[in-house]
Amino acid sequence: MNICKAPETKKEFEKYYQLRWKMLREPWGQALGSEKDGLEEQSYHRFIISPDGEILAVGRLHLSDQYHAQIRYMAVADNIQGQGLGRKIIAALEEQAREKGVREIQLNAREGAVDFYKKLNYQEQGFSHQLYGEINHYSMSKTLTPLPEHQALMADELTTVWHKTIPMSNAMNIEITHYDNQVLLTTCDLDFNKNLHNTMFAGSVYTLATLTGWGWVYLQQQQYKVSGDIVLADAKIRYHRPLKGVAYAKVNIHDAHGDITVVSDGNKAKYDITVTIGCGDNVCATFSGLYVVIPEKAQAKEK
Repeated sequence: MNICKAPETKKEFEKYYQLRWKMLREPWGQALGSEKDGLEEQSYHRFIISPDGEILAVGRLHLSDQYHAQIRYMAVADNIQGQGLGRKIIAALEEQAREKGVREIQLNAREGAVDFYKKLNYQEQGFSHQLYGEINHYSMSKTLTPLPEHQALMADELTTVWHKTIPMSNAMNIEITHYDNQVLLTTCDLDFNKNLHNTMFAGSVYTLATLTGWGWVYLQQQQYKVSGDIVLADAKIRYHRPLKGVAYAKVNIHDAHGDITVVSDGNKAKYDITVTIGCGDNVCATFSGLYVVIPEKAQAKEK
């Protein structure tokens, strides 16, 4: 069975870029390497691979800002076109975009691909440019809606709490892009959080991670209808690589360990939470935090 996934190994990336070049650059006499640009490390890459390891289709998504993304480098191998592989790549890229809070996807379609994108509900915006003096491209766009599993009301409530009580969260424009009881994803404004190296401030990375972990505990409180003050008791972070594009922070239910229900009995709850901070397919930092929920009864005794 063919599988759609992100390339992971050096060999997979080599095959991924090889198909890009073969389909999109070689026929016009372009050299190897011309199939890449400066946004590769901050992008989401997807390919479809056959059981025998042959790369059949490729595509890439990168976020141009917190709410907009672009699809580029779509290609399907000559011998397998017309079998729906391009649709599968687009669906995988759109899923990533929705999870990360993207509201609109833009792309420049080659003239022969315009009808393909129209069938996927992309709207033509007019002529864009001509490549190599002969390939006409047309601007197209599509408005996205959140994934159906997204708990919008709970996410909006938490975002409001952040922005009203923590000025930095408002300045960074930290928002919840996806929450489905299993995964919490947040993002923040790209330009505000850049340093002089044009990468994200380490302090902004830490703040996004801290609030995302805090947010997970808050959402557990709402789900189980308990209340108490959430405090960060201990934390550490490892920075793996510079973060050059739009960042996201992620908590998976398997990386959050604790029992919020003890708060209803007047006991403190403890949560060990790991937050992944990434950009595109790359993990850029890992945050580990110990959060404590102090129930209202315990607060009264301490006073």
